[in-house]
Amino acid sequence: MIKPIYKLSFRVNQIYLNHRSMMATLTVPPSLVSPREDAIQLHKAFKGYGCDNAAVIGILAHRDATQRAYIEQEYRTMYSEDINKRLASELSGKLETAVLLWMHDPAKRDATILRGALYTGVINLGAVTEVICSRTSSQLQTLKQIYHATFGTYLENDIEIQATGDHQKILLACLSKPRYEGMEVDREMAAKDAKALYKAGEKKLGTDEKVFVQIFSERSRAHLIAINTCYHDMYGGSLKKAIKKETSGLFECALLTILQCAENPAKYFAKVLYKSMQGLGTNDTTLIRVITTRTEIDMQYIKVEYHKKYNKSLNDVVHSETSGHYRTFLLSLLGPNH
Repeated sequence: MIKPIYKLSFRVNQIYLNHRSMMATLTVPPSLVSPREDAIQLHKAFKGYGCDNAAVIGILAHRDATQRAYIEQEYRTMYSEDINKRLASELSGKLETAVLLWMHDPAKRDATILRGALYTGVINLGAVTEVICSRTSSQLQTLKQIYHATFGTYLENDIEIQATGDHQKILLACLSKPRYEGMEVDREMAAKDAKALYKAGEKKLGTDEKVFVQIFSERSRAHLIAINTCYHDMYGGSLKKAIKKETSGLFECALLTILQCAENPAKYFAKVLYKSMQGLGTNDTTLIRVITTRTEIDMQYIKVEYHKKYNKSLNDVVHSETSGHYRTFLLSLLGPNH
């Protein structure tokens, strides 16, 4: 029986990568490679004393989500073993964390990140906010289904338990309310929304958070950009500054994430990466999360924005902040240092 060769078309959770373009940094083999051969080479890397980490990285860091799914399937067929369990037993530390997260398809990866941020060790509501507020409406619907199928509980229920107040409300609203994802904008409606946000915030004493929750969770990205323009034209200030003035904490973070990802998601993630490597030590959880989730989407844009804003190459900074096989893996995902 002839084994299937890799199909270079993207089919794993296509809805999750509907913005995928040449701005991904993943370098796949120039010639078609058999998933059977990859499975054999990985099995060899696991044999003997210790794991050949370089061989594992050389394969997995250069296969897209469809290819990785084929490897999993082939490995299970050939060796009656789950390759992810084998990777977990062979690898360790930050490399293990990064590779296992990378092995998931995009929706399963986001579900895993959220479950870990909500229930593993220290609760990380910042990561929860980043994922939910940066994804599209259709991605969130897929994410909810995968989360329930994988963990046997509803994402909304877990958020109700761990998040509070207006922060909880904006997260639940984003998950429950479908949003238009096209580029058409009703300028009159955008102006009305800008006025409503002004009246709910800067114009009054105190803040009517319900208005912010409704508009930010229901309007499309294109519409939010139009609101931002109208707000500046009508009141002479930016909506971003108004959010910072009128809100605080994780609620403020959620609103800013939604707005910034509407305007320029690459710029937003460049800033997240910058913060993860600033100061004493590196926030490897954030570094791994952003690199594994954005490599197949818009990492080239992120690298450009990073260099533009911080006058440094993202590759060079990651190189200086990491080491060993962990460094090699992340730099492989980031691609060439242009």
